[in-house]
Amino acid sequence: MQPLQYIENKTFDEIEVGQSAELSRTLNREDIELFAVMSGDVNPAHVDEAFARNDMFHKVIAHGMWGGALISAVLGTELPGPGTIYLNQSMSFRRPVGLGDTVTARVTVREKNPEKQRLLLDCVCLNQDGETVIEGTAEVVAPTEKVRRPRAVLPEVHLHERGARYKALIEATRQYAPVRTAVVHPCDALTLSGALEAAAQGLIMPVLVGPRAKIEAAAVAAGRELGDAEIVDAPHSHAAAEIAVAMAREARVEALMKGKLHTDEFMSAVVAKERGIRTERRMSHIYGLDVPHYPKPLFITDAAINIYPTLDDKRDIVQNAIDLVHALGIAVPKVALLSAVETVTAKITSTVEAAALCKMADRGQITGALIDGPLAFDNAISKSAAETKGIVSAVAGDADILVAPDLEAGNMIAKQLIYLAGADAAGVVLGARVPIMLTSRADDMLCRLASAAIVQLYVRRQVDVLP
Repeated sequence: MQPLQYIENKTFDEIEVGQSAELSRTLNREDIELFAVMSGDVNPAHVDEAFARNDMFHKVIAHGMWGGALISAVLGTELPGPGTIYLNQSMSFRRPVGLGDTVTARVTVREKNPEKQRLLLDCVCLNQDGETVIEGTAEVVAPTEKVRRPRAVLPEVHLHERGARYKALIEATRQYAPVRTAVVHPCDALTLSGALEAAAQGLIMPVLVGPRAKIEAAAVAAGRELGDAEIVDAPHSHAAAEIAVAMAREARVEALMKGKLHTDEFMSAVVAKERGIRTERRMSHIYGLDVPHYPKPLFITDAAINIYPTLDDKRDIVQNAIDLVHALGIAVPKVALLSAVETVTAKITSTVEAAALCKMADRGQITGALIDGPLAFDNAISKSAAETKGIVSAVAGDADILVAPDLEAGNMIAKQLIYLAGADAAGVVLGARVPIMLTSRADDMLCRLASAAIVQLYVRRQVDVLP
């Protein structure tokens, strides 16, 4: 535990003409982004690298007032310090400050006014080469009483552009043809809007399967035009699921998208023995998550299909996830097999199965990834946690795919990341004859488009990239 640090001022009587104080700060991209968020100043010279390259300085530069804020920090924390009242500030901006520049802000007392307890201070900001970037003067009322307070510990700030990773996925689909998709019972405004927007983005070619009247009413409620979208009339949701599955079985569509019907009703048609679209591969659900505090996309499986999967089931669950992330451009994904502990323990079945899955990977029964387990959740996603426990692993702390021991655990992990960590989640099901976009009523438009983009990349790329 670090000792408590204090901040202490200098009163008017303690201050002498010529006295100075300074602080230094190196500009990084997060400084610029935080200042833009706080001020609302999104001038592209500061936040748009492509624009800045062709601008006057040919690089991203700091907001001018970022340097001004450093002067304010010296006045408020060093000289005079706590209790200072800012009256006036003049600044002349002499040179730009770029990423990586170290700026030293220095204030020097020029005059004292005993009658009003005021100070006039010369202010200058210098870069690492000693060049002046800002110069000016400040007028303040100096404190007359001594102040010594614990230095405030500022909160950590993590910047996250919501949807950036999903937008990159959508952008990656631009070269591919839309995937002909049966949208099952799109009879509410959100579901139908998601399908139509995915079509507008070039992700899918929708075939709307459900009661025509309800679909048309949903379009009116959503304020959307159906245009030339194909509609296959079905009397109710159960029939819509059966018709859509038949279309997939007959290769008339390349993917399925769940609409306004319960997952059990939809999946019962998918897994039906005679008329379903099962394959020899076990079907499994995969969440593609954009987690604000994780440095890359994170995939969790299985959170919706297999309740208590067997070892053979888990082999297919792992391979499904690997195949998917290959199609998304991750050549050698890192797969963490989760349990409560990191050691193989006979009383915890998931640890034994994790060890068996690792050996199956060694023997070529699972291919295309680095696999390790058992790993507890913290050791799978945190390098520091793994190092603290002495775990030596290429996967620990850097996982792309988390394989839950059962559906309950997978569902809880995903939902905690969504509702407590602010993650976005796009769900798909693999292992059937066609991939399935298993949307939720809670999914917003971005998540629905991300599901469609994931499926499009999977369908269009799998021939080239799957082992």
